[in-house]
Amino acid sequence: MSDGGSGEGTSMREAINDALHEELDRDESVYLVGEDVAEAGGSFGITRGLHEAFGDERVFDTPISEQAIVGSSAGAALTGSRPVAEIMYADFMGLAVDQVMNQAGLFRYMFGGEATVPMTVRTVNGGAGFNAAAQHSKSLHGLFLGMPGLRVVLGNTVYDTKGLLKSAIRSDDPVLFFEHMELYNREAEIPEESYTVPLGEAAVEREGEDVTVVANQLMLHHALDVAESIDGEISVEVVSPRTLKPLDVETLAASAKRTGRVVVADESVMQGGPGSYVARRIEEEAFYHLEAPVSIVGVDDTPVPFSPPLADAVVPGPEDIEAAIRALPRL
Repeated sequence: MSDGGSGEGTSMREAINDALHEELDRDESVYLVGEDVAEAGGSFGITRGLHEAFGDERVFDTPISEQAIVGSSAGAALTGSRPVAEIMYADFMGLAVDQVMNQAGLFRYMFGGEATVPMTVRTVNGGAGFNAAAQHSKSLHGLFLGMPGLRVVLGNTVYDTKGLLKSAIRSDDPVLFFEHMELYNREAEIPEESYTVPLGEAAVEREGEDVTVVANQLMLHHALDVAESIDGEISVEVVSPRTLKPLDVETLAASAKRTGRVVVADESVMQGGPGSYVARRIEEEAFYHLEAPVSIVGVDDTPVPFSPPLADAVVPGPEDIEAAIRALPRL
């Protein structure tokens, strides 16, 4: 179910809040923790009203220490709680890498499979549109793909984000849940009743015949816009991975085999990034069906600038996705 843009409906911000409210209400072992998540409602207003509804013991603030937020959550998860920790920006995840990589991700293995770590870390990827400069604009979901024991999930559409977050909170594995600051105001019609979306399953957001575009977060919406604009000239299938770890290679490869041409668009650095990983897995599984190597649209090896024109030049947009599509042979 793709988003309809900024029309009437539920915003992604509201959908995340609803998911958190529903899970707090459903399971008393769930609690929220982070910087300014209580009375302030979080830096993007995601957790507004939750402290009032559930009190100090279920929704509470921490000092400015990402290590303490993630480390304490990992320990609490071992003892039966289901913490949902908020890290304000993905850029700040670097401060908690040790707790993620050497603690949360390894506990189940180190305890011989008898321990579970049901914790969720919510954080937000950046983008050019907010002009938040180099330390608040990175998209870092790819950083954690090489760390065993973790699940890496992306909020791409309003519908998926709510359902995936609820599944993440119910998972017995540590989940890193990446939202996107430029998608919080997007709106779409979603079911009023509670629902979940399974982790590890991709979604075909638009069917097509000539080329597959695999895209995440804001790039997904750019890809859908491009597909609509060139429909009738080139038939574009758009696939949303939704979960990068584990990656639904089967769905991606099936689409690639049907169309024979693939573009992967991801708002991360291309060198060693998730776009490169996804492209390699598709080529591995669909090699003899491809008319050309998989094309990658991403960020060059550079920080995201503060200057709006420079940021727009660094972070790919719809024109970059369309150019990559048109550059494929036999189109």
